[in-house]
Amino acid sequence: MNASVIGRNFIKQMVASNTTVYRVIKMQRSLLLFLALLSACADQGPSGFSSAQPGVNVARAALAAGSPEMTLTVVNGILEREPRNLAALVAQGDALSVLGRSDEAGISYAKALALNPGFPGAEMGMARLQLRTDPARAQLLFLDVLQQEPRNAPALNNLGIAYDLQGNHSAAQGAYRQALAADPSMRAAEVNLALSLALSGEAVTAVRMLTPMAMDANASQRLRHDLAAALAMAGDKAAAARLLSGDLTSEQIERALLAYGSLRP
Repeated sequence: MNASVIGRNFIKQMVASNTTVYRVIKMQRSLLLFLALLSACADQGPSGFSSAQPGVNVARAALAAGSPEMTLTVVNGILEREPRNLAALVAQGDALSVLGRSDEAGISYAKALALNPGFPGAEMGMARLQLRTDPARAQLLFLDVLQQEPRNAPALNNLGIAYDLQGNHSAAQGAYRQALAADPSMRAAEVNLALSLALSGEAVTAVRMLTPMAMDANASQRLRHDLAAALAMAGDKAAAARLLSGDLTSEQIERALLAYGSLRP
C-alpha cells in the first residue's frame, strides 16, 4: 500500500470516528483532513434561510454565539406553530449537528428536503453530515447547492473538503481558491488550501502560508497544530515537535509526527 493510500485511509478513519490520532487533542473543523470535520465540516455558513423570519434569525444568532441549545429552544417553538417552516427546520438541523446529534439533524434536513427538494440550506446540512461517511455523495450535494448559489463560500470550502477526502487534491485546491475569491476573509478555506497543498507535495508552500497565521499572538492551538502537520510533511519534524511541545507529552508528539508523516505523498 503506497503512502497516498495510507494517508487517505488515515483521514477517513479520523473523519468516521470524529477523533484525531491522539484523543487528547481536539483539533477542529478548519484542519480539514485531520478532523472530522469538517464539519465542518465543516462550517456553519449561510443556509438559505429567509432574512424575513425574525424568530429564525434569533435562533441563528444564538447558534453563531455558540449556544445551539438556545437555538433548539427557539426553533422548536417555531416548528410547533409552523411545522413546514423550512428555515426553522434547517436551523434545527444545524444546531443538532453542532451538538453531535447527527441522526436527528439528518431527520430535520430530510423533512425540509421533502417539503422543498433542492432547498440549499437543507442540502448543505445533509452534505456536511455525508462528509463523514460518503464524501462522494457530499460532493454531489455541494455541487447542487452551487448550481443555485455559485458564490456560496461555505459550500465551496466544503466541496474542497469532499474532494480532498477522495484524494482529488487539485480539484480541492480549485474549490478553496473559489471560496476565497467569494470571501477573502474566510480563514478556514485558506487553512484548508494550505493543508491540501501539503498533501499534494507542496508542503513548503503550505508552511509559508500557515506560518503567519499560526505565529500570530492570538492564534489558536488548532492553527499551531495545522502548521506542525505541514512542517512534518515538509520533513522538518524537529520544528513540528517544538510547536507541539507546548500542548502534548513526548509520547503524544511522537504519535502525532508518525501520523503526519504518513500523509506525505
